[in-house]
Amino acid sequence: MTAAVTDPTTRAGTPRTAPFGRLLGAELRWVLRRPRTLVMLGLFALIPVLISIGVAVAGSTGRGPGLITAVAGNGLVLPVAAMTLSLALLLPLAVSMAAADAIAGESAHGTLRGLLLSPVSRLRLVVMKAFGVLVVATLATLVVAVVGVLAGLVVVGGAEGQLVTLSGTSVGLGGALLRVGLVVVWVVGQLAAVGAVALAVSAFTEHPLVVLAAVLGGLIVFGVLAAIPALEWLQPWLLTSGWAAGADALRDPLPLDGMVDSSLRALCYVAVGMGVTTYRMLRRDA
Repeated sequence: MTAAVTDPTTRAGTPRTAPFGRLLGAELRWVLRRPRTLVMLGLFALIPVLISIGVAVAGSTGRGPGLITAVAGNGLVLPVAAMTLSLALLLPLAVSMAAADAIAGESAHGTLRGLLLSPVSRLRLVVMKAFGVLVVATLATLVVAVVGVLAGLVVVGGAEGQLVTLSGTSVGLGGALLRVGLVVVWVVGQLAAVGAVALAVSAFTEHPLVVLAAVLGGLIVFGVLAAIPALEWLQPWLLTSGWAAGADALRDPLPLDGMVDSSLRALCYVAVGMGVTTYRMLRRDA
């Protein structure tokens, strides 16, 4: 008899929880509706376009960074070059911003309290926020890659849609796109590690700028440490030490050691970052 008068939003006296897919959909809509996300994706689309225009205007001069020089007359190098260059700072900046908004931003606006008090487990809440950060990382990387392929073929051009590798061999359009796809997956993996660390920092503060300063400052410190020969023993522990491996996709035969090593390192950072985030969120007061 009691069940008959129970509120329709409950089952056996326990508040119903929203389906997990609906929660992820709500997080996805929240992420994609933010103006800063749309502006950021538009700016990322400009990166390969500007590189292609610069290469087309300058022509093949034989000067400049190796990857940029290789783009001249070889348009399918452009997406790999654009992703590799963006990975140095711009892509981590976008992911750090998303992670800062995910928890610290919610806390700063007073909306995190409502999420902590809602009938949603905190573990699901962490998964939701991690999903939103991963979506931003994936979209940003895909925008650079897709626009890079189009700009490379249209503006820079190449030998009948072929990719001339840094080893001097030629790869057909299908094989070139597979290599670009491999770099996309690898870059998203590296950004997932950055996002996990940023979420961990975001869970301990109410100020999004602290997250940006901590993560970007840490990446810069990693880059400085990696450049000091006396600290070469630190290389296996630094997330940024393998970020040049994306250029390996332009070699023939394709060497995978660098990408595999950096992916395993990123996986360790993901495990630690998400573990710390989960621990903090489970013990955080509403």
